[in-house]
Amino acid sequence: MAKEGQSGKNGLDVIAGAVKTASRRGPPPVDLWDPAYCGEIDMRIAADGTWFYQGTPIGRHALVKLFASILKREGEKYFLVTPVEKCGIVVDDAPFTAVELRVEDGATVRQLCFRTNVDDWVACGADHPLRFETEAATGGLKPYVHVRRDLWAKVARTVFYDLVDLGETREIAGALMFGVASAGQFYAMAPATSLEDIAQ
Repeated sequence: MAKEGQSGKNGLDVIAGAVKTASRRGPPPVDLWDPAYCGEIDMRIAADGTWFYQGTPIGRHALVKLFASILKREGEKYFLVTPVEKCGIVVDDAPFTAVELRVEDGATVRQLCFRTNVDDWVACGADHPLRFETEAATGGLKPYVHVRRDLWAKVARTVFYDLVDLGETREIAGALMFGVASAGQFYAMAPATSLEDIAQ
């Protein structure tokens, strides 16, 4: 993989070439790879999901999707990995953004499906739960949906408003909670008494 100091174009091409070589026979088996750590590269995923290399946004969507396919998380750190190298990158918040919501109403249950900014579709449920965190600055909520391998997508604000519109109140452990249901799972956002603060 490219190290800091290489030109932007050449550095990206080196990384992309390594990824393509490693994934010729299908999705990269990232969980099976445990290569040696080879340091940090100047790559960052901003809070809005934009990927940067050496301070410049990566404009090629196909390239971003390629890098996203070999993203790995270990604890609170993120890496791009191939069978022979593992390089650290910076992630400001979550590595992905959920930018579209599709609601599928079945005979008995509703399924919420999210499309990420790298065009993965995630069916929310037991294997892909929603979680909600409190925004420190505003006190509002930040929703996330699990994508894969402890990698999460932050739900875009417009999609969050759609979730709120689908919300309902249920009694959980003796308390009325406002939340949203998908695939038979209920994801509580906040106490029903604080509805006015949910989507700030």
